[in-house]
Amino acid sequence: MNSEFTIAVHSLVLLAYRPDHMATSDMIAHNVDTHPARVRKVMGCLRKQGYVTTKEGSGGGFALNCHPDEVTLAEIYRATSFGSIKPSWCSGNVEEDCLVACNMTEVMDHIFTEAEEQMLIYLQRLTIQDVLERVLAKQQRKS
Repeated sequence: MNSEFTIAVHSLVLLAYRPDHMATSDMIAHNVDTHPARVRKVMGCLRKQGYVTTKEGSGGGFALNCHPDEVTLAEIYRATSFGSIKPSWCSGNVEEDCLVACNMTEVMDHIFTEAEEQMLIYLQRLTIQDVLERVLAKQQRKS
């Protein structure tokens, strides 16, 4: 899994927590603890998918354009990271005359595909609102 998913979820939860405020990429980046350019890349993807809107100029930034209780983490994963659970390289070589080497790539590919399917089933049960509520509950336990 890549960090775009984490940045996207964090950003959407932050915007859901502050629904009446615009957030600049610098503000979000500071909150996420990453570079603003990475935030802009992810937010651009979320904007194209309709999850956020943007406003240019002074007082501008990003705002939530969806209901946090209707957006699942599976949707966000598909929008930002689908297929990223599979490594870019897998061991083995179909040309080899070895039972393990010639079959490993296909077997591991199937395993990663199944793992991603199971992860999506789990992420489908969680919404941006659920994550926000977990954050709020964790903070309340600290108090």
